[in-house]
Amino acid sequence: MPTTTAHPERRGAPPLPAAIYLLGLCIFAMATSEFMVAGMMPSLASAFHASLAEVGNLVSAFAASVVVGGPLLTWRLRAVRRKPALLGLLAVFLIGQLIGATADGYPQMLASRIVCGVAQSAFFGVALALAGELVGMDRIARAAGLVLNGLMLASVAGLPMATLLDRHWGWRPAFWLVAALVGLAMLGIAAAAPAGDKPAGQEAGVEWRALARPALWAAYLSSGLIIGAVFAVFTYLAPLLLRVSGFSPAMVPLLFGVYGAATVLGNLVTGRLADRHTRRVLQGGVLTLLLVMLALALGAQWQALAVAGVCLLGLAGLPMNPAMVARVVRAGGTGPMVNSLHMAVVNLGLMFGAWAGGLCLDAGWGLRAPLWLGAALALLAWLSLGLDRSGYSWRTTASSPGLPR
Repeated sequence: MPTTTAHPERRGAPPLPAAIYLLGLCIFAMATSEFMVAGMMPSLASAFHASLAEVGNLVSAFAASVVVGGPLLTWRLRAVRRKPALLGLLAVFLIGQLIGATADGYPQMLASRIVCGVAQSAFFGVALALAGELVGMDRIARAAGLVLNGLMLASVAGLPMATLLDRHWGWRPAFWLVAALVGLAMLGIAAAAPAGDKPAGQEAGVEWRALARPALWAAYLSSGLIIGAVFAVFTYLAPLLLRVSGFSPAMVPLLFGVYGAATVLGNLVTGRLADRHTRRVLQGGVLTLLLVMLALALGAQWQALAVAGVCLLGLAGLPMNPAMVARVVRAGGTGPMVNSLHMAVVNLGLMFGAWAGGLCLDAGWGLRAPLWLGAALALLAWLSLGLDRSGYSWRTTASSPGLPR
């Protein structure tokens, strides 16, 4: 881990390495692959003679493989240099994407989703570990923000692009396009990313000791609750805007575009602030989520309030990712396993929020019920931020407990 000085941003830090932006491109391609199945469900159902529920299982299979398979593959790669590990994972993801692009039946597409999900989760862990090595701990949140901006851009640009391709030319071109992006990213990583030092023999032991720290699991808990709150609301935002706020169907895509743009902007802002103000960014963001969800639960029938709520949900929801990453690496270090498990926890939060919100609707509690659920999860997330006050320093220092010295 390179030695860094405190708060380089104050004295004009050098630009981030090109590899950081290439990692963001990789995440954009992978996240587009994950999201786009939801946008082409009717086409896939027709092509494979499957029900919409079965096509929905493709989304669940991807998420489940992220949660289970990613950490296992990351553990197998613990002794491999970062660059070869990244290239290998991109190759595995590319194979999975090609299986999907050439699938002539449901089993092949299911296999594609599982392979891609495992590779994506492990890639997140190794990519964030490499980002930490390249920029040092004083800029880890900013670097993570740029890497994870690929995730935000996938929802803003990748998903609409794939949906447009599906509508006019069928679902296969979208799979081929993502495969081409992954191939381009592989060439960029091969050319621009440093090989990195060979992981030390004691690295596995260091990660296991980090995983035993209560402060790390407190950080994991907060991340899961924050993402759970966001997706309890976001998953059912469209029917809320249509049936409660009274927007026309033509307005809903525009509002989602506003949400996506706010997410990208918020991610860039929190990426710059979270290195020096990790706790304040998390506390302010979660408190904003809580208040917005309560306001929408009480006043979603007012369109002006609904538009403001959509903007604030975009600014303060997913953009908490850089601060969440900064908190995790300060509690457990930059090891790939620590970050891969973080990705798994985030996906668990996503699945729980969407599932629990659906339960609220199935129970007949109305379209505002997911908002109350999201508010409850946001309150728990805000309370969880105080669980580790004595566990480790939130300040950005290379000597914080849990970080490589």
